[in-house]
Amino acid sequence: MKKNLISIKDLTKNEIIELFKFAKILKKNPLSKANSLKGKTLALVFQKPSNRTRVSFEVGMFQLGGKAIYLGPDEVKLGVRESVKDVARVLGRYVNGIVARTFKHDDVVDLAKFSWSPVINGLSDLLHPCQGLSDLFTIEEHFGKKKIKIAFVGDGNNVLNSLLVGSSALGRDIYFSTPKGCEPDKAVLSEARKCADKNKSIIQKVDDPKECVKDADIIYTDVWVSMGKESKKEERLKLFNGYQVNKDLVSNAKEDALIMHCLPAHRGEEIDDEVLDSKNSIVYEQAENRLHVQKAILLMLLGG
Repeated sequence: MKKNLISIKDLTKNEIIELFKFAKILKKNPLSKANSLKGKTLALVFQKPSNRTRVSFEVGMFQLGGKAIYLGPDEVKLGVRESVKDVARVLGRYVNGIVARTFKHDDVVDLAKFSWSPVINGLSDLLHPCQGLSDLFTIEEHFGKKKIKIAFVGDGNNVLNSLLVGSSALGRDIYFSTPKGCEPDKAVLSEARKCADKNKSIIQKVDDPKECVKDADIIYTDVWVSMGKESKKEERLKLFNGYQVNKDLVSNAKEDALIMHCLPAHRGEEIDDEVLDSKNSIVYEQAENRLHVQKAILLMLLGG
């Protein structure tokens, strides 16, 4: 039976733990499973531009002996040139797996519903599970299973949604501070809180960004103006006044607090150069780990 990865909740806690163990092996020896996906293909159906997601999946498939086929926004045009269910039914017969990077979350859900092959959510307007898993893997590299405080400051977008799901599944404490109207998805938050209660962890909204990062081990932020919201840039920059991750904000956290950002970063907006380029920044480790974790995901879902 095929297994999809639309949300981190599609994986059990034990599956996440095993995934991280495997990613650690792949990171230490990138070619240790060089022919595991030989003869297999992965379709990248992307409605949005991409750097890390596209390159990491293409390189990952190559290193595992398979091949990735990129289908950009002008080629497939999900729901415009062809219905999502028809794209899924055709591609699912051609390839061994599909990575979808879409605007509408429902498009990823429908691809998974109608495809014979596994579907991986490479980003939707609701969730970014591959990013969330890579982030949590990076955190585990630095802290192991130690109880820590993760503080997210900024927009309650798909990245925060996935961090909430993943953190609650692994029993990690996460605090977040977002402007009014920019909170994470209510349904996602509610479900994550139920999971956090079972795993004896904390999910807490904090109105004041400085209070949110107080004694934090990790400060995480993301762009304020995501793809598709460019027309509202000026309005959003005003809305997020006081939420920039800069030296003043970071001074409220632990002295050795690590800085995370999923990239791309809008330097001078949600984060300044001094913090992003500081010795405490592990932003580029996060980016590298996308490759290792996604290779582990491919092996889990595509076999090998």
